[in-house]
Amino acid sequence: MSQQIDYLNPALPAGLRHVSMPVVDATPTTLDGFGRLVANPGECPIEIVQWPSVGSRPIDPGTGDEAGTTEGTFVSEWSGDILYGRNEAVGGHYILAYAREPEAARDDHTNAPERMLLWHANYHPDGGQLFFPLDRRPFYVPLALPGDDVTPEKFVCFRFDGQQGLYIHPNIWHEGVFTLSGTQRFFDKQGAVHARVSVDFAREFGCLLEAPIINDA
Repeated sequence: MSQQIDYLNPALPAGLRHVSMPVVDATPTTLDGFGRLVANPGECPIEIVQWPSVGSRPIDPGTGDEAGTTEGTFVSEWSGDILYGRNEAVGGHYILAYAREPEAARDDHTNAPERMLLWHANYHPDGGQLFFPLDRRPFYVPLALPGDDVTPEKFVCFRFDGQQGLYIHPNIWHEGVFTLSGTQRFFDKQGAVHARVSVDFAREFGCLLEAPIINDA
C-alpha cells in the first residue's frame, strides 16, 4: 500500500469474501518466530532496527538506531458491530475489525460480537512492539511471518488468556490487539520511528479475514 489510508472511514467495498484464520492458543511453541509471551512488561526489551543504508557506504556504527521507544495505552473497544483501536503511544485511532459485513455494521447496540472480520494489517520495520493487558481478560492477535508477498492465508489468529502479554518481533504482520467484548486496555511500547507497511485485504485480495470469537472469560 502506498496511498494514505483513512482508518476511521475505510469505505470498504461490499460483498467481500471471507478467509478463515485458524485460532491457536498462544504458547512459547506456537509463537516461535512471531514473538514471545511476556510476564513482566518492565523486563521486555524492544528490538530497534538500524536505519538502512541507501548507498554503497554503511551506516556508522552506533547510529541510525537512536530514536528509542515510545509507550502509552492501547484501547481496544467494541461499539456495536465495530471494533475500534486507539493507540496513545503514536496518536493512532482505527477501525480494527467488524462483527458483520462492513456495509451493514451498526454501532447502536450492545450485542456481544460472535466473530471478527479483519480488513487491514501492518508491520513495523523499525522495531518490535509489546502489548501487555492491563485488564486481565482473553484477547486475540492475528499475526503473519515477515514478507511483502503476504497473503490472507498466511495469517494465524493467536488467542491469549489475558495473564501474559505479547512481544512481536520487527517485520511481523499484525493489527493491534482485539478484545473479545467490551473495552480492554493494554500497555503498549514500540519503536518511536513508527514506520508502518500495510496490506489492505479488502482492496488487494477482495476479502476479509475471519475468526470466531470464543470468549469464556
